[in-house]
Amino acid sequence: MKIHEYQGKEILRKFGVTTPRGIPCVTVDEAVKAAATLGEQGVKVWVVKAQIHAGGRGKGGGVKVAKTLEQVREYANQILGMQLVTHQTGPEGQKVRRLLIEEGADINQELYISLVTDRVTQHVALIASSEGGMDIEEVAHSHPEKIHTYDIDPTAGLTDAQADDASRKIGVPEGSIADARKQLQGLYAAYMATDASLAEINPLNVTKAGQVIALDAKFNFDPNALFRQPEIVAYRDLDEEDPAEIEASKFDLAYISLDGNIGCLVNGAGLAMATMDTIKLFGGEPANFLDVGGGATTEKVTEAFKIMLKNPNLKAILVNIFGGIMRCDVIAEGVIAASKAVSLKVPLVVRMKGTNEEIGKKLLAESGLPIISAESMEDAAKAVVAAAK
Repeated sequence: MKIHEYQGKEILRKFGVTTPRGIPCVTVDEAVKAAATLGEQGVKVWVVKAQIHAGGRGKGGGVKVAKTLEQVREYANQILGMQLVTHQTGPEGQKVRRLLIEEGADINQELYISLVTDRVTQHVALIASSEGGMDIEEVAHSHPEKIHTYDIDPTAGLTDAQADDASRKIGVPEGSIADARKQLQGLYAAYMATDASLAEINPLNVTKAGQVIALDAKFNFDPNALFRQPEIVAYRDLDEEDPAEIEASKFDLAYISLDGNIGCLVNGAGLAMATMDTIKLFGGEPANFLDVGGGATTEKVTEAFKIMLKNPNLKAILVNIFGGIMRCDVIAEGVIAASKAVSLKVPLVVRMKGTNEEIGKKLLAESGLPIISAESMEDAAKAVVAAAK
């Protein structure tokens, strides 16, 4: 789950991280009023910032600096409602429905700080770089020596020594080390308390006066932990999510839209990934990732079909099932019921192995539906790619 920058900064402030003053808004009039409110607090320069779940907003024209309230109105008019295209949105872009009006910053030194879960060490890793404001992937590729990584012992947390060493290596002046330590440890506390999977400040600014301040905030959260994070769930913005993925979540289906034309219905994330790889190996393009899980019911399979069929580019569907926890005959019944319920018009290839495999295959064969059966993943992939063409 992702949230907006202004929400991320709300979290950071709760944990002692310094951020600029800012007010979120959804209309142009609200934006001007927010700027005026900040002006009463002594702000003379404002930043009008698009709020979407994607990075690269500035390069796409979604961040503007205003020096008058008239400019705030002008920029808010330009940005609100625009289809903002960044390197993370794809060519279709994302519609801007919210703004953050923020006090302008005394930008002197832009640094990069993030926390991620390192699945190799099974620890949280602190990543720091002197190259803030840039795409960290590009920095890692072109200047790997400017990326500094610290493994955090979960029993000790982010230590003073680690925070201070990271700060010095990325160029924080000695007089600002104590402030930087406070910001880094606050970020770590926020990360742990909210079950985040990513917490990023880019850039972390050191002003000419030596103050360390978070100019941006990006958070991703572990969806498996949201049941114990009601305050984080309340931040969810459905306008920023794929409608098909929202619908899938209602039925406990793991669904992600992709750009291809071959629908995939699989039980198990690993098998789903392997299925998509196999489709691509034989010249096809998956239209989605869809894991129905180990306890798929007829209802879940039917809803999965309905979600896939909402994709106008869909040309064929591949059902690939390993019957371990899930029985093949139950899946077969679900596939038959779903095909009839949605009046399936695209070719359907089914490959199943495991518990009650023969019963499942017999049910499919006797269903009277034009289902293409396959024995192996290779056969199934070849068949569905041919059918899609």
